[in-house]
Amino acid sequence: MFENLIGNERPLSWALKFWPVLVSSFVFALAATWLCKKVAVKFKIVDTPDDLVKTHKEPIAYLGGIGMFIGLTVGILAGIYCLRNEEFFSTMLKWLLGILAGGAIACFVGLTDDIFEITPVKKILGQVAAAIVLLVAGIVPNLHFLTNPPLNLPISHNPLTILGVGFVIFFVLGATNSLNLLDGLDGLCAGVTAIITIAMLLLSIHLATWEFSEVGDPVRIIICLGLVGGVCGFLPFNRHPAKIFMGDAGSMLLGFTVAALMLLFAERIPRWWLASIVVFGLPILDTAVALVRRFLNHRPLFVSDRGHIYDQMIDRGIPLKKTVAVCYVLAGAYAVIGLVMSQIRTWYAAGVYVFVFVVSALVVWRKGYLKMEGLRGAIHKQD
Repeated sequence: MFENLIGNERPLSWALKFWPVLVSSFVFALAATWLCKKVAVKFKIVDTPDDLVKTHKEPIAYLGGIGMFIGLTVGILAGIYCLRNEEFFSTMLKWLLGILAGGAIACFVGLTDDIFEITPVKKILGQVAAAIVLLVAGIVPNLHFLTNPPLNLPISHNPLTILGVGFVIFFVLGATNSLNLLDGLDGLCAGVTAIITIAMLLLSIHLATWEFSEVGDPVRIIICLGLVGGVCGFLPFNRHPAKIFMGDAGSMLLGFTVAALMLLFAERIPRWWLASIVVFGLPILDTAVALVRRFLNHRPLFVSDRGHIYDQMIDRGIPLKKTVAVCYVLAGAYAVIGLVMSQIRTWYAAGVYVFVFVVSALVVWRKGYLKMEGLRGAIHKQD
């Protein structure tokens, strides 16, 4: 199964030329997050506890998302410099700047919500605008596998194009809001995103050694390194007890960027796309559990409560640090499954993926995570 882990088209050392992306994004995110904390405290841009959904003990600075965005921006610019002499530089530049521009929109929309608490409709419109930037940059999934054997679906070009647009918007909305929902404990969302992105980086390097795509290979590696560096520069300030929160600006930025990565894995065939989706398994599971639980208990689907998987773990007496560690392990497990299954045939892997999510759903049901009672039913503002 693993005989083709390292290809013979490019050496592993090829990926090392992008080291400035990781270093610069980490250093600038670290410095920018420290500065953002000072600014947030001075101008009272803080998250105030309410004893319902926001259970921290004292006001905590926002603007952590801005720190990560600065780190990611510098990392992508460093990556562009590394690519300056490449043959397909113009297309690579278009993709990288498209992801950066879409991330800027997502971050700005989230920042606006952090400060002014905008309506969910406005947040969704902002996320759609970010998705449209990806479409303009030419980052769309290749869905021709639907019309090729063995599926051979009778879909003409125009409907296939419309379907591709729908997929881009769906992935951006899904990933952005999934990570937004996961941002509920110190270090949780940032740490899980780091694990997911490292797994996607390994998958990107694997594809690059086989020279899977002249354009996609370096773009995927640059985005992964920039995102890992940005998140790791923020995480020291966000670990329990957190000194700064990423806010919606951060969670929406991370969600958008991960969505862009998943779409980049759909450049040619579904095998790698499916693997990247499973790597993103924990946020998908938490979001699905939240929506199903609210539906079964006749609660508003898009109103915050304290019934997320991590909330329920704390309600059951598991300490915060241990809860976060368990979530890291779960995120790592989904990441490993996605990486391992990416090395077998698509249809066999798809069967394993279905089995994994069915088992996950059964565990959630049997452990009572779909119930809503006590603090789990506490409702606050809209997500």
